[in-house]
Amino acid sequence: MAAVRPARRSDLAQLVAIYNHYIDHSVATFDTEAVTVESRTAWFDSFSETGPYRLLVACDGDRVLGCASSSQYRAHPAFAETVELGIYLDPGRRGGGVGSALYGALLDRLSSENLHLAVAGIALPNHASIALHRKFGFTDVGVFEQYATKRGAYISSLWLQRRL
Repeated sequence: MAAVRPARRSDLAQLVAIYNHYIDHSVATFDTEAVTVESRTAWFDSFSETGPYRLLVACDGDRVLGCASSSQYRAHPAFAETVELGIYLDPGRRGGGVGSALYGALLDRLSSENLHLAVAGIALPNHASIALHRKFGFTDVGVFEQYATKRGAYISSLWLQRRL
């Protein structure tokens, strides 16, 4: 079983490689151009080992198998108790329990924070991600129909929420 721990700066190159896979091969992210370690440094620095904004990785030795994060939902003070969750797995590790290990650990850590709600947006279609979120008690809020485009195609997203 993969070990889950807070992300380290030394993980960033592997995290970038995983994320770039989804930029190039899916609509799971709305980024359209590959990212670099340098361009993802500010993103990485927005997380800490304590507090509401976390970045966890699942590892097999030195190999990063995926990550799960909780980040600021919106900058308005009224949303201070809401976080947006995200998860990206090495494409060869989907369906093997890595996502469940990551989300279980992340939600456990967030349970001690002053948070009320977690939200997640899933670009459609993505049956595996929907199943993972529902497994952890997320419920559907609604679908934004064709609200983004990537590679000339419209993308819809299902939004889900879970009380913390």
